[in-house]
Amino acid sequence: AVSLGRDSGCGTRGFVAGRGYRVRLRKLDPYLNVDPGTMSPTQHGEVFVTDDGAKTDLDLGHYERFTGRSATKTDNITTGRIYKNIIDKERRGDYLGATVQVIPHVTNEIKDFIVEGNSDYDFVICEIGGTVGDIEAMPFVEAIRQLGNELPRGNAIYVHLTLMPYIPAAGELKTKPTQHSVKELQALGIHPDILLVRADREIPEPERRKLSLFCNVRPSAVIQALDVANIYDVPMAYHKEGLDNEVLAAFGIEPAPKPRLDAWEEVSNRIRTPEGEVTIAIVGKYTGLKDAYKSLIEALHHGGIANRVKVKLEWIESEVFEKEDPAP
Repeated sequence: AVSLGRDSGCGTRGFVAGRGYRVRLRKLDPYLNVDPGTMSPTQHGEVFVTDDGAKTDLDLGHYERFTGRSATKTDNITTGRIYKNIIDKERRGDYLGATVQVIPHVTNEIKDFIVEGNSDYDFVICEIGGTVGDIEAMPFVEAIRQLGNELPRGNAIYVHLTLMPYIPAAGELKTKPTQHSVKELQALGIHPDILLVRADREIPEPERRKLSLFCNVRPSAVIQALDVANIYDVPMAYHKEGLDNEVLAAFGIEPAPKPRLDAWEEVSNRIRTPEGEVTIAIVGKYTGLKDAYKSLIEALHHGGIANRVKVKLEWIESEVFEKEDPAP
């Protein structure tokens, strides 16, 4: 689910901020770990450490690289952290003897995290990890359902990211997984305003109309999210599909300010037309999962973009050197 959705938050931020708006990105992770600091890199990828010392999800690294704004400990929260906060409050007597429950106490803690500290921003984009229907994600889904009702009308929208798989034997893209995902979400009280449909090829118009009909969204709100050559093409790809206009229209912002995509176009052009190539070896213990070194990989690619060269990475397992005889 991480690789399916990570680019969406970054791309959404890219085109919204490109219109002059101040944007904050926040990640809500449903796992019970207090933070990813003790999680295996082979399962979860790297631990991204923020400037204020927080051990957070690697997605915050993407957010920071796209926004140019340093991520902080208040941009990421987990179920484990939420329960720890609640138990600490209960032990202190903050709840005055009340029975502590998922609703309202857990959901209130989630809502407080989402809405606090946002006075300096025009938009707050919250990404919930996992998949619709996951047991551990239920309190988060319930919290954002409540939040949609509590905020002033037109101050919150729901963007649902789904996968539309291609079945080679049938020779077609299948809409059923998206239909069932949306039905599950609707049963939980959330009606998506926009569908962001991941696919590896163009979605035919009949399939888009079908999704619009069965998922109860406007045809213009069915946005195809196709594979792109690199993550920095995502803002321009979404702009081409009309996602930015759809998001701003849902908030009643019409006509929308014209986007400034010059910087994204320059980065994309440098990646497509390098003037040279350099090979760099990375020696590591967790080379089986490249996400364990995500920030290092992106830093090297950024250096390549700045110097107009293509960076080719060679991965070397550190155990190779551990088994060799030491040099005399």
